[in-house]
Amino acid sequence: MARQSISFTKPNDEWLKEQVNSKEYSSKSELVNDLIRQARKQQVQVDWIRAKLNKSEANGFTDETKEQILKESKSLLNG
Repeated sequence: MARQSISFTKPNDEWLKEQVNSKEYSSKSELVNDLIRQARKQQVQVDWIRAKLNKSEANGFTDETKEQILKESKSLLNG
């Protein structure tokens, strides 16, 4: 695993310490990695929605029912 040296603002550092002290995470590194994983997953979802919107704008209408769209959306959000 690559080692990095990063600086945090005081409020962010205090929040990180609180999370570790509450035993939610074993270290700041574990917490930061989890936050990055969450952000990456969220970015995949945003990219999917953006692609759907771009496709919709370019193509006009979809043949999918609202149920199909909802099912596909929920599937993506739930991983």
